[in-house]
Amino acid sequence: MQATTFPPRTANLFTQGLELQTGSALLRFGAARPRPAGRIGWSGDGAVAWLDEPRGHLWSVGDPTAAAGLALRAAHQLPGTVREFTGPRGADVLLGRHLAVTDPVAWLFRWTLDEPPLHPAEERVTELDEAHHGELLAFLGEHSPAHSTGPGSSDVGLWAGIRDAGGRLVACGAMSSLRDSGAPLMASVATDAALRGQGLGAALTSWLTRYAVRRYGFCTLWQLADNTPADRLYTRLGYRNEDPCVAARIGTH
Repeated sequence: MQATTFPPRTANLFTQGLELQTGSALLRFGAARPRPAGRIGWSGDGAVAWLDEPRGHLWSVGDPTAAAGLALRAAHQLPGTVREFTGPRGADVLLGRHLAVTDPVAWLFRWTLDEPPLHPAEERVTELDEAHHGELLAFLGEHSPAHSTGPGSSDVGLWAGIRDAGGRLVACGAMSSLRDSGAPLMASVATDAALRGQGLGAALTSWLTRYAVRRYGFCTLWQLADNTPADRLYTRLGYRNEDPCVAARIGTH
């Protein structure tokens, strides 16, 4: 079914000043600037939303009530197009009064502009190229099956890893990018399950953060809200924690 009424192609996401407010880093770092021709977006009443059309994923920031309203408007104006939603915590409950909202997951979008304190094991980190993709895939499959991105992904610009004395890979991570803006996004950081708690993940995360800050001026990442060890690590590395989000699938009742 085709929508009979389309949102205007204006919806300049940066006219309200929301990107300067606490809790709107996802807009500041995640929305493409300048807006690509044809970008579909909505703004008003203290929230903005923009559509990643190929994925059917609607992103929003701002007041949860207003963000839920924009998501509802988007779903009605583009029926069958909006299949996923990420917005401020609480917007999923409000949206669920009107649409079928399933599989909600609480996230934190975190970011830093500063290099972290130097970790002594950072000297063990090395860059990995295409020749190591098979090794990376096997390592992630064993030690982080739910990894967010894998070797060969077009969004990844760099893989890095740490090896033990015998040359075996014991930790890895990627410098990926946010789809809309191209902003640096740390992803798929994993440590050998038998070696966790020895600081390998901290060293790799510190190294990747330093790499991004020196190259781009900042670094971003997604963290599951209930991941307490990761929360402590990212806080220690200087990542801001101001953007509680929720992601969910959406449909119609």
